[in-house]
Amino acid sequence: MGGGRERGIPEEEPEEHEEPEAYDAEVRQVDVLNRLAGPASGGPGAGSDRPPRRTGTRHRDTDLLVTGHALARVASLGEALALISQLADDAFPLRGQAVFRADREVLHCVGQFGLSDGEADAFRLPLRTAHPAAQVARTGRPVVLPSPQDYRERFPSASGYAEPAQYESWAFLPLTTYGQLTGVWMAAFDAPVETTGGTGTFLVTLARLLGQCIEQTYDGQADRTLSQSLRSSMGRIGPGPEGVTVTARYVPTGGGLMVGGDWFDSITLPNGRLGLVIGDVQGHDVQAAGLMSQLRTAIHAYAAEGHGPDAVLVRASHFLASLGEGRFATCIYLEADPATGTLRIARAGHPHPVLRLPDGTCLLKHVRGGLPLGLDLGEDDYPVSLLTLRENEILMLCTDGLIESGGHDMYSGWLRVRNALTPGGAEDIDGMADRLLNAVVAPQSTQPGDRPVTSFTEDDIALLLLRRDSLGDHADRTGRNLRFTLEQDQAQGIADARIEFQGLLHDWARPEQVDTALLLVSELLGNVLIHTEQAAVLRADISGAEGHRRLRVEVSDRSDEVPNRRAPGELSSSGRGLVLLDLLAHRWNLRPEPEGKTVWFELDEDGPEEP
Repeated sequence: MGGGRERGIPEEEPEEHEEPEAYDAEVRQVDVLNRLAGPASGGPGAGSDRPPRRTGTRHRDTDLLVTGHALARVASLGEALALISQLADDAFPLRGQAVFRADREVLHCVGQFGLSDGEADAFRLPLRTAHPAAQVARTGRPVVLPSPQDYRERFPSASGYAEPAQYESWAFLPLTTYGQLTGVWMAAFDAPVETTGGTGTFLVTLARLLGQCIEQTYDGQADRTLSQSLRSSMGRIGPGPEGVTVTARYVPTGGGLMVGGDWFDSITLPNGRLGLVIGDVQGHDVQAAGLMSQLRTAIHAYAAEGHGPDAVLVRASHFLASLGEGRFATCIYLEADPATGTLRIARAGHPHPVLRLPDGTCLLKHVRGGLPLGLDLGEDDYPVSLLTLRENEILMLCTDGLIESGGHDMYSGWLRVRNALTPGGAEDIDGMADRLLNAVVAPQSTQPGDRPVTSFTEDDIALLLLRRDSLGDHADRTGRNLRFTLEQDQAQGIADARIEFQGLLHDWARPEQVDTALLLVSELLGNVLIHTEQAAVLRADISGAEGHRRLRVEVSDRSDEVPNRRAPGELSSSGRGLVLLDLLAHRWNLRPEPEGKTVWFELDEDGPEEP
């Protein structure tokens, strides 16, 4: 169906004794139906002995309730008309239906039920024709014809377009969709129908329900078409340049039944580099999908021009704000150098990436970031973070639909993602992506023996996996490492480092040693922030067999100031760092560097008890 004059129903002067097109109030429609209808004097069926008709209000209300719920779930106009036809009984002898729409200045049938193909084809006539459907399309006023005689008397020239002889009465009602008159519904009966006693209200309500159903049907078709287009444009992307492998997945809202604002993209950059972007525009509707498509294109263009990650996000934020839609978007954009594994990452309000180590350990990598795109608050600071992928390490980027769907919050959703990402080797990156999606949208069964029920997602899901490929057959796949850089203006980053460090030791045999390691790491990082003006670089490595592993932690800075061991007083707020190292670490020392120094310590998983 169309929308008002834009959809083919022209504006013209009202006919004599007719209301203008804006005449669409339901109460007035019922009044018109009741006034126009009545016993068909001399018409077929007058005075005939028919079975008693069910006209009770309770029966009508129940029918409308059931039909209304069913109409809300149909996928096509034909299904809607078939549902309405099931209401036919002695009190409502519905035999045929047709829905008309105006295409420019011609009225034609777009759906029918109970009519022959010839009857439907006959309904193609100019809007100015003296036909009941055309009159309703022009005026927005319902027309009831209680008998063939009344039909011929009121519309004598209409018989050339449709022969009314096989029906006994008709009702032509306006259909309103998107707030405008967009079509006409014809209900043809094989017996006279009196619109008094609630039948008029029943017909008007059915017309309103049908209009809502048509609106939902068009919206659903548009969503499905756009969803299919999105899925086609965001299919499984290529493997990436030599040295890295990329795989991606996209699941629209509702398992593919709706659309939203999530997207990803892979961009070939100069000098063999690779650009990857993932984002989420606010909302789960067609407008969000449209904005996403524009923003995706803009970011691709900015990246292809050679702008760095921070500049790409600044320009993208200004672009989204300039559209004036009042929506924001979260995003991560990174540049990957396959030769070195170096990643330059900028983040705009998006969930942090996840780093999977070669042995399956998963760490939530805290990346510095700025505000979501499009807020236009005068803060265009998107700091770039550096991360180096080692061989067989995998970086996961995703939208929040993968984490928070199914009633999960960020914490429980993260645990679900970690459990799905950990198993298996780094070689099967496609299987890893499928396993992540299956953890969220796989069929589920609540009771033994129940038929599995597909769990549709209430939010879009976009997923990217980037792997640093192994350079040889003997690459180390058991080592576990952590690298973290803490800038001077990132005091809150100590908490992020603790979270990542705790993830590194998630299966350490002695929990008390995990607490010890966290305490010592916090002391070393804090000392750099307090006593120098340099950034702190944390490196942690685990080696050895499980149960007999060794943890080595190094914290480096570029300051030449060497820490001194002191004897702090009882009320002193500092001076205990080296004392704690001496008491709690199995081994520790300080190593001068060409620029600055490194303080390191080691803990053995099977070492002596703490003092």
